[in-house]
Amino acid sequence: MFTRDAKNISEEGRKRQEAHRGEVDPDQPLAERPKGRANRLRAFYYTFPFFMVFWIIFSGKFDSFHLTLGVISCALVAYFSGDFLVNSQSNFKHDYKIFLRFAAYLPWLMWEIVKANIHVMYLTLHPNALELMEPHLIRFRSILESDMAKVTFANSITLTPGTITVSVSNNGDFVVHAIDLVCGEALPGEMEKQIARIFEVE
Repeated sequence: MFTRDAKNISEEGRKRQEAHRGEVDPDQPLAERPKGRANRLRAFYYTFPFFMVFWIIFSGKFDSFHLTLGVISCALVAYFSGDFLVNSQSNFKHDYKIFLRFAAYLPWLMWEIVKANIHVMYLTLHPNALELMEPHLIRFRSILESDMAKVTFANSITLTPGTITVSVSNNGDFVVHAIDLVCGEALPGEMEKQIARIFEVE
């Protein structure tokens, strides 16, 4: 009796670990579950082109040596780590929509970074800079639900000069450091809405 219960507990733990890694649904019949190798290949096909595009953009090299090195490097990363981005529950159509919306979000983010740079430069060069700067912490709860959306929001805040994400809780509670009241008033604001449009899609 004890042995049988121990086996059941061990099997249940294994199923939950696999589900946490995105490999299987613990309630899905065993015969219908996708195989681990199939998952890895699926993630590879999704992520390799994405990595390769970034390699070409950031390397700026188009000779055979650098392209070959890029193919090898991106293939290794996509094969061994692609399932961190794409798991067995991923839907290609859904992921494709997210990718397109994220690509459309980047120009908006770049413009916000430019405006924030100008504002911070104004503060630092102003004769009364110490009076204008009012460093403080902002606390708010985000409407974003997915972990990826929260991470994107946190990184976008930090990338924008004048604000730094201090912490993010699982419930979406943000703590952000702002250099002055102007930077703080913008949060969560339009940036959160932009990111919600990217990730909170059906």
